[in-house]
Amino acid sequence: MNRKMICRSLGNILIFEGIIMLLPFLVSLIYGEHTATYFVITSIVALSIGYILSNLKIENKHIYAKEGFIIVALSWIIVSLIGALPFYISGEIPNYVDAFFETVSGFTTTGSTILNDIEGLSKGMLFWRCFTHWIGGMGVLVFVLAFLPQSEGQNMFLMKAEVPGPVVGKLVSKVQMTARILYAIYAALTVLEIVFLLFGNMPLYDSIVHAFSTAGTGGYSIKNSSIAYYNSYYIDMVITVFMLLFGVNFNLYYLLILKDVKQVFKSEELRWYIAIIIVFTTIITINTLGVYGSVAESFRYSIFQIASIITTTGFGTTDFGMWPMLSQILLLLLMVVGACAGSTGGGMKISRIMILIKSAKSSVKKMVSPRSVSTINVEGKPVDKQVLDFAYSYFVVYAIVFFGSVVLLSFENLDIVTTLTAPLTCLGNVGPGFGDLIGPVGNFATLSNFSKVVLSFDMLAGRLELFPMILLCYSIKDSISTVCKRTLKR
Repeated sequence: MNRKMICRSLGNILIFEGIIMLLPFLVSLIYGEHTATYFVITSIVALSIGYILSNLKIENKHIYAKEGFIIVALSWIIVSLIGALPFYISGEIPNYVDAFFETVSGFTTTGSTILNDIEGLSKGMLFWRCFTHWIGGMGVLVFVLAFLPQSEGQNMFLMKAEVPGPVVGKLVSKVQMTARILYAIYAALTVLEIVFLLFGNMPLYDSIVHAFSTAGTGGYSIKNSSIAYYNSYYIDMVITVFMLLFGVNFNLYYLLILKDVKQVFKSEELRWYIAIIIVFTTIITINTLGVYGSVAESFRYSIFQIASIITTTGFGTTDFGMWPMLSQILLLLLMVVGACAGSTGGGMKISRIMILIKSAKSSVKKMVSPRSVSTINVEGKPVDKQVLDFAYSYFVVYAIVFFGSVVLLSFENLDIVTTLTAPLTCLGNVGPGFGDLIGPVGNFATLSNFSKVVLSFDMLAGRLELFPMILLCYSIKDSISTVCKRTLKR
């Protein structure tokens, strides 16, 4: 393994984090807050460590798939460890494990929180909290790839390890240009949402931070009651539309730029995405009529919450824990399914669900007609065996991590709804769970430090499509095993 190249890549990531820390510093200065100092301290720490690592003398600059996965996993852990420092050293989140959990939840765009009084944080800290969503939404490494020169081979291995979905492709011939195109589209949609929110009389600061959270499909708000605070049908609908837009594969937006509209609507995953939203919205709107009394109100809260859960954003305008059981179960299903591959949304991804369903259908056909030849087609093309195997592996590993996390959380003797849905919402990067403790009006503050660390691992594993974190664990195990063997030989 090329450890020096891994360290150099991590150094570049830390330099990047040190630079972006200047944005919340400026926000703190604008509002005259003393918290500006803590962002400077953190920036100096990140830049200093990053400078040392990025200037290591290296002869072999090549990295391969294994190094790519490990760089991605370590990068997300390190940016979270450093990113938690402003919360901790300022005393606004006095427990470092809590600060780490909050930061991991931010960068992974999960949106789960340990804060009881969100509005008690300073403007600078609230900005940093939501800005982590924006950076993590498209991917920390994707941003770095867009602006830091690397070899094309390195870029592709890193992008494959970070970009969500069963298949990662290039929009153009160079990976760096692909990353820049993705971030340009991402930034443009974010600015557009800010403008629409301003038209709804939302203050500029509020519009910016909520656009960050929507773009990253993270769900951090600066209000204790989330988007419900504004009590505006217009704001609800604007955020609903943009949540759904950010849940679409960004490759399709590139096709729209190229004016290839036909190809966009040929996307099978997009059709599934739209169909799921329409069907689930219709059912839940009808099912919650008794709660809200009118179709308009029922539709308003239903479509918002469906958009929030399927895109794994996690914003709230109502307590869906009070909805009829059918509606809650449907939301639970959406929590697992997630958004489209290549979007900023989490979950298992619709494309992966499509592959698994079609594979199961093909297997049933073979059982009935053993001699029949059945091809699994997605987006009008046969699915490569490697992609199919990866989808199976993902599902199995997802189940293992989920049940393992449930077992670990069970030591805390929480109620069964919390014990089951806490890992589910963290693995899916959704945010709120179910039940009184971690539901839409609750938070994760009362959980033990051990449970928060377990759920932090789940958030990172879910955002990175499981395998980078699993490979990192294997590498650590192998390193420990090697050290032990050498020690015993001596």
